Amino acid sequence: MEKGVALKNFQDGSVLFDTLHMKAEVAGCNEKRCVGSIVIPDEEKHIKIEPSQVKNEALKFLEEYFQTQQCLNTLQHKERIKEVLTEIDNCNSYELTEKELIFGARLAWRNASRCIGRIHWKNLHVFDCRHVTTAQQMFECCLQHLRFATNKGNIRSTISIFPHQRNNHGDFRIWNPQLVRYAGYKQDDGVIGDPSSIEITEVALSLGWVSKRTMFDILPLIIQAGSTEPQLFEIPKEYILEVNIQHPVYPQLDRLGLRWYAVPVISNMALSCGGLTFTAIPFNGWYMSTEISVRNFCDESRYNLLKPTAELLGYNTSTHMSLWKDRAVLELTAAVLHSYQAAGVTMVDHHSTAESFMKHLH
Repeated sequence: MEKGVALKNFQDGSVLFDTLHMKAEVAGCNEKRCVGSIVIPDEEKHIKIEPSQVKNEALKFLEEYFQTQQCLNTLQHKERIKEVLTEIDNCNSYELTEKELIFGARLAWRNASRCIGRIHWKNLHVFDCRHVTTAQQMFECCLQHLRFATNKGNIRSTISIFPHQRNNHGDFRIWNPQLVRYAGYKQDDGVIGDPSSIEITEVALSLGWVSKRTMFDILPLIIQAGSTEPQLFEIPKEYILEVNIQHPVYPQLDRLGLRWYAVPVISNMALSCGGLTFTAIPFNGWYMSTEISVRNFCDESRYNLLKPTAELLGYNTSTHMSLWKDRAVLELTAAVLHSYQAAGVTMVDHHSTAESFMKHLH
């Protein structure tokens, strides 16, 4: 059996052998180009696979599942294989049991190479929403997800899984990148709100949404169930927890009027499990402080608040020698951490997260 790729930790000299890459799908990287660090990768096409491929993936998944259950090659394992293969022969697809679905969702988080906080994968709560048939039912499941995950600020890692892709059937989709996200409005002189949301905002407006056009308007959800037309749903305020951002030492930062939502529920990813592709799987952990302070507030392609923050703090922005960018982003991060802690909302700093990832890796 192959040991895998040797990974050396230059901090302590230890060596680990990574074997998961042997099972991973081929990425778009090559010797001259790495796409692993792209914040928002190109949209996956979720190409439907042939029944023979579904069988192969199902067998590999069932082997891993029953091995984890210490039931590999038992009568139960063999009967389940027979059942799945028969189902695929009859309808080119099959259904996972609820236990298999939960196992697969947790395993997918454990193996998610882009997630630094996956040490908590065993605690992922799974809502099985495969029974839904309409956009209204999907919306109700999304509200259930938000209420459960928010938990009055004590965030719970949660995933809701809607029906998987089937040949000759439309996909279940949530068009929004996150269940809770701020709108972005393109103006002649710039953007009001979040520039990353301009496209989805324009779609929402075209579907009849009436907005206030402020910096922090919560977008409605655009949901599509199968082959039906997408529908617009506004999220009631009681399902959304927001945090006002204030600095413990510099009250002048209050003039920025910043706030952010408590739970980052990603809703534009897909889950591949046992040869099945689930195209609507809203999923959340909780925020790392720099995701908000550095990426959301300071990226030039987002709210672009680095210079306004530095100016409010009195830093010299005319020269890089003053390190005004470093100092400003540090104080914004301090403000975000302080505000979430004061509001009783789960958040972790980037140092603790990095340490937890190394623990997970070991």
